[in-house]
Order: sequence, then C-alpha cells, then structure tokens
Amino acid sequence: MYLKAALFFVMGLTCAIALFVQNPTPTTALTITVAIWSFCRLYYFAFYVIEKYIDPSFKFARLHSVLLYLLRRR
Repeated sequence: MYLKAALFFVMGLTCAIALFVQNPTPTTALTITVAIWSFCRLYYFAFYVIEKYIDPSFKFARLHSVLLYLLRRR
C-alpha cells in the first residue's frame, strides 16, 4: 500500500511538473495547485465525510460505490 501511495505521488508530481514546464506561468502553477487541492478535498468528502457524518452505516469501497450511493439517494 505504501508503494502504491508513493507511485500515485510520483505520477501526480510528474504530471504537474510536465504541465508547468509546457507553460511556466504563475497562472499555470496556481491552476495545478487548485486542481490538486480540489481533488484531495473531493476524495476526503467521498470517503470520510459521507461515512462519518452523512451515513455512518454505509461503507464505501471505491469511488464507484460513492457515485452509486449518491445516485440512489436522490
């Protein structure tokens, strides 16, 4: 699991650097930063907030199960 986390970190960092090298502006750097932060918050919401605060009885296994849960609730 630690190796998987490290590989995700390396992939994300490599992609962010590649985007910034193609267009090295402060706007690009800010956009990359906000995108990464937003996806981290979405992941936190999907696996922590829903499970701990919205519906403690439901356990999510992956993002697909979160989407199905949200669609079925409506």
